[in-house]
Amino acid sequence: MSRLLEPFQYGFMVDAMIVGVAVGAVCAVLSCYLVLKGWSLMGDAISHAVLPGIVIAYAIGVPLAIGAFGSGLLCAVLTGYIKANSRVKEDTVMGVVFTGLFAFGLVLFTKIKSDLHLDHILFGNILGLAAGDLRDTLIVGGLTLAIVLALRRDLLLFCFDPGQARTIGLRTQLLYYLLLSLLAVTIVVSLKAVGIILVIAMLVTPGCIGYLLTDRFNTMLLIAVVSATGSSFVGVYVSFFLNASTGACIVLLQAALFLAALLWAPKHGLLAARRQQRAAARVSM
Repeated sequence: MSRLLEPFQYGFMVDAMIVGVAVGAVCAVLSCYLVLKGWSLMGDAISHAVLPGIVIAYAIGVPLAIGAFGSGLLCAVLTGYIKANSRVKEDTVMGVVFTGLFAFGLVLFTKIKSDLHLDHILFGNILGLAAGDLRDTLIVGGLTLAIVLALRRDLLLFCFDPGQARTIGLRTQLLYYLLLSLLAVTIVVSLKAVGIILVIAMLVTPGCIGYLLTDRFNTMLLIAVVSATGSSFVGVYVSFFLNASTGACIVLLQAALFLAALLWAPKHGLLAARRQQRAAARVSM
């Protein structure tokens, strides 16, 4: 028993669990809207596009979070502008913009001397949180979560049926940029925990799990949050004994839950679909 409780004896492990759960909750709620909107690639784009902002912020001496947020928001605005003023489709535009910004960030990183570790930016360093990181993550994550939940009905209608949202008088353009801003903030909050690359999974997988298991949005939100926070807590705990990357353990657990939902979801799982096909075949015979 003492061996099983050993991770809780270290302050950095407890802080990592708290931050992991907080980040998981925020990412899970936002992921439900991204899945409904079909914006999974947008999360990928913004997460990669924050790299040049981080490097520039370090070079001029401003907080890294400000640079990351500005760079991520620039990616979103550029994507929207190019899509609105050209014949190129949105997913293609995102691919061009985020790869260009990510490449620009890599060039800056190699040219500007800094104490930044690229591995920490790409994969996170949840076990090496600096003083105040826990407080900042909880405050920013809490505010982001509060805004999303306060506007959940407007955002839901905007993601599900933008035409209907415009018809009833919602300012869809404002909701568009608000959702992009919240996405950028969430990515910035998650960087220290899981990094640029793994945050993509945190922003997509929980919503996919909920989408497979239910047809009701409120239930989808609940399932996404439970799966994400549970994976974060257990992932940090298991990584202590495996001596493995903490962020990777969190994402692997989420992937395992997604595979389980994909197989055994009572209505939309692969096994349920096979049973329905067999039943339809018997009826037709």
